[in-house]
Amino acid sequence: MKLNVLESFLAISRSRSISGAAELLHISQPALSRQIKELEEELGTKLFKRGSREMTLTAEGTLFRKRARQILDLVKKTSEELSQSEKNISGTIYIAGGETHSFRTVARTIKNIAAEYPDIHFNLFSGNADDVTEQLDREGADFGLVIEPADVSRYDYMRLPAVDRWGVLMRKDCYLATKEAISPKEIWELPLIYSRQAVQGGQLSSWLKKDPEKLNIVATYNLLFNASLLVEAGLGYALCLDKIINTECNSELCFRPLKPELNSHVDLIWKKHQVFSPAAELFLERIREEI
Repeated sequence: MKLNVLESFLAISRSRSISGAAELLHISQPALSRQIKELEEELGTKLFKRGSREMTLTAEGTLFRKRARQILDLVKKTSEELSQSEKNISGTIYIAGGETHSFRTVARTIKNIAAEYPDIHFNLFSGNADDVTEQLDREGADFGLVIEPADVSRYDYMRLPAVDRWGVLMRKDCYLATKEAISPKEIWELPLIYSRQAVQGGQLSSWLKKDPEKLNIVATYNLLFNASLLVEAGLGYALCLDKIINTECNSELCFRPLKPELNSHVDLIWKKHQVFSPAAELFLERIREEI
C-alpha cells in the first residue's frame, strides 16, 4: 500500500468524485480510478458507493479514512523528527488535553518556545481523559493533559502546579446565584448537566453523597463550551471546573464553588520509554523549568 494511494483515497473522499479528485491531484481520471480499484482489491472490500452524481464512503471506507489520516500524520511526524538538527530544532509537538485552567502553564511554555524556535509548531487536540490516552497510545500525541482522578499508572507524568476547583455553572438570575458556595443537598433535586469523566472517576459522586442514578441528570458532556450553552438556555446547572467559561462582564452565567471544597490536580503525561523528537524533548525540558 503506497502513501500516494492513501492521499488519492482521501482526495476522493473529500471531493466525492473521481473527476474532482483527479483535478486536485493533477493526475488523469483513469489512473486515479485504477489506483482505487487496486486498493479495494488489496483490502478485499469496497470503500465507496458509486452513485450517478457522487461517490460516498461505505462503512469500511469510513474506517479506512480514519486509519489513512493516522498513517499519513504519523509519516509526516516521523519525517519532521528525522530531518531535525540540534542547531535548528523544528517540527510539530502534538498535545492532547482536557479543558482546564492549568493549561495556562502549558500555554506559557509554548509561547516561550515559539519565540525562540519559530520552526517549532504545536498541534492541540481537546478531549476527555479517554480521548487523551487514546491519542497517546496510538502515538497521535506526544503529551497529554489529564484531570485527576484519571489513571496515569501506565504513563510517565508530572503534576502541574495549579489546582482546578469544582463548582456549579448557572444563570445569574437563578436563586442559587445569591449564594457564595453550593452544598450537595442544594442541588440534589435540580436538573444537572454532568461531566462524563466525573461520572467515571466517582469524584463528584463522593462529594454529592448520592448515587448519580438517583439525581436528575438532564445531560452529560465531555467538553464544557456546549454544556455552558445549555445552561445559558435554561436547561439546568452544570457541575464543572472553574475558569474555563468566562463569566465576567456581560455573561448571563456565574460560577459558584462547591462546599465542602472539591479540587482536582492536573497531570502532564507521556508514554513510558518514549523516544522523543528534539522538539518534544525541548518542550519537556522547558515545562519542567516553568514548573
